[in-house]
Amino acid sequence: MINDLINDLSASGEEQKALFNKAAEVKLNNVGNIVYLRGLIEMSNICEKDCYYCGIRKSNKNNIRYSLTLEEVIDLIRKAHNLGYGSVAIQTGEVSTKSFISKIEKIVRESKKITKNQIGITLSCGEQTEETYLRWFESGADRYLLRIETSSEDLYKKLHPYGNAYSHINRLKALESLKRINYQVGTGVMIGLPFQTLEDLSKDLLFMKEIDIDMCGMGPYIEHTQTPLYKYKDMLLPRSERLDLGLRMIALLRILMNDINIASTTALQTLDKYGRVRAILAGANVLMPNITPDKHKKDYNLYDNKPISNRNNEDELTELDQQMSLIGHKIGYFNQGNSMHYTAR
Repeated sequence: MINDLINDLSASGEEQKALFNKAAEVKLNNVGNIVYLRGLIEMSNICEKDCYYCGIRKSNKNNIRYSLTLEEVIDLIRKAHNLGYGSVAIQTGEVSTKSFISKIEKIVRESKKITKNQIGITLSCGEQTEETYLRWFESGADRYLLRIETSSEDLYKKLHPYGNAYSHINRLKALESLKRINYQVGTGVMIGLPFQTLEDLSKDLLFMKEIDIDMCGMGPYIEHTQTPLYKYKDMLLPRSERLDLGLRMIALLRILMNDINIASTTALQTLDKYGRVRAILAGANVLMPNITPDKHKKDYNLYDNKPISNRNNEDELTELDQQMSLIGHKIGYFNQGNSMHYTAR
């Protein structure tokens, strides 16, 4: 199985095209041509962690730190709901203070209240205790995205400082906690990292199948000049090759897990203007337009050259609708777009 995946991850030309066509067929037969929306709210770039690859790591003193107020987040969710978003995704740096945990709980409860339980809530707030995960779930959170970044413990150690706060096993335990609580659980990996092999990526795919995820958010690794990992930039594949490798990972995951939700991530758009559209054609079925206030979008800089649209949220959505129509897809407005895999289980 590993060797087959390695071969597929090496595909190019007609072989790559055949792989994408197969993934598109699998998607159409299992989840259809509806693309679900997740309004991405980058709520805060304050982070307690110091991961070597991340632009909002706590040691990066060049960042302008911010945290949206509860009222600002609720206003964004209200506007997104009115535009037809069935779900929002709230993303933050990793923080575990009592005030932060309480704030997330209040946001979830108020969001459900103002939308009469119509809005789906995905949280992506890093490693927390099982007690905290349960608290947020009981408040109404539907999904949780916790990216493993790599299933290889050796590679994971190269991406993080030494210590229990950056333990690979703790990351795995957090995913297990989310499964026990009964979230729709998502994870994902960075694709094209320094030191990463095609065997590593093949094992990532099998890892996601083995732990039986409901959704996935993965994308090409993009370097940030103000991080320790940047010194290994010469080891990276050219950006076009990283993009194609990311698309092949999406296609293969769709074939391996035919009814999960797979996001077309912003990182793809960073490498290619139409990267998100290409991902939909390769098997993805979720789009995550960034609805963070314009004044803060540039500050949530996980990596360099993050794409920031000059259009307002309504115009951005109109353009996405047109793009999806051109490739034979429809946006599922006012639809939470829950994972069919989760529902079936």
